[in-house]
Amino acid sequence: MIGVFDSGIGGVTVFKEILKEMPNYDYIYYSDSINNPYGDKDKEELIKITEDIVKYLVNSGCKVIVIACNTASAICKEYLREHFSVPIIAIEPAIKQVYDKNAEGKTLLLATKGTMDSEKFRELYNKYNNKMTYLQECGGLADLIEADKKLEIKQYLKEKLEKYKGVENLVLGCTHYPLIIEEFKEVLGDVNIYHGAKGVVKELKRVVEVNKIKPGSGKIKFIDTSKKEAKANRFWQILKD
Repeated sequence: MIGVFDSGIGGVTVFKEILKEMPNYDYIYYSDSINNPYGDKDKEELIKITEDIVKYLVNSGCKVIVIACNTASAICKEYLREHFSVPIIAIEPAIKQVYDKNAEGKTLLLATKGTMDSEKFRELYNKYNNKMTYLQECGGLADLIEADKKLEIKQYLKEKLEKYKGVENLVLGCTHYPLIIEEFKEVLGDVNIYHGAKGVVKELKRVVEVNKIKPGSGKIKFIDTSKKEAKANRFWQILKD
C-alpha cells in the first residue's frame, strides 16, 4: 500500500498522475484539511502534524509515503526521513523542468510563504535561477482553492499576477495550484505551466521497484481530517475529471 498526504485536496493533482502510471496499487490519500493551510505554520508545528500523519499511514500498512505538499516537503522531509524507515518521496517545485526545457525564458514561480522561506527551496531556486525568474508568494490562495471559491480566486489572481503578463513559464509551487490552470491562463495568457507531479511519479516508480512493493487490487481509501462529506465528494470528482 502507498500513502499520499497533503494539507487538503490539492495533493490530488499529484495523486491523479500517480494513478495514470500505477493504477494497480492500493492507496490511502490523507487530506489534512482541518490543518489547512500548511504554508503559514512554523516548522515545529508542521513537523508535529506531518509526523502524526506518517505514523498513521505506516500503522495502516503503507510501505512508501508520498508528501504531496510542497510546504511539508520543503520543511519536513529530512526530519521524516530520519525518523521513519519507510521510503518517503517529497515533491518540489518544478524549477529544473524549466531549466531543462526553456532555461532562458522569463519565469514566474508561485508558492506559499512556508515553501519560499524554507532552506530547501532557496537551495533549489539558487541552483536553477536563470536571473529572469520572478518569485511571487501567494498567501491565502490555497485556502481559496480548497474552499472552491471561484470568484474570489479570479479576483485574487488578477490583483496578484496581472503585472506578470508576458512571462513564458509558470511554475506552480503548491499542489493546490494545478486545480486552477485555466484561471492562471486567463490572467497570464498562453504560458508554459510546470508542476512537480511528474517528478514524483518517476521517483515513486523507482522506489517501488527497488523495494519490491507488490501491486494490489487498485483500492483507494480517502481520509479527510475535517470529516466533511463535501471534501470526499470533491476528491472523487477531481479523480474522475
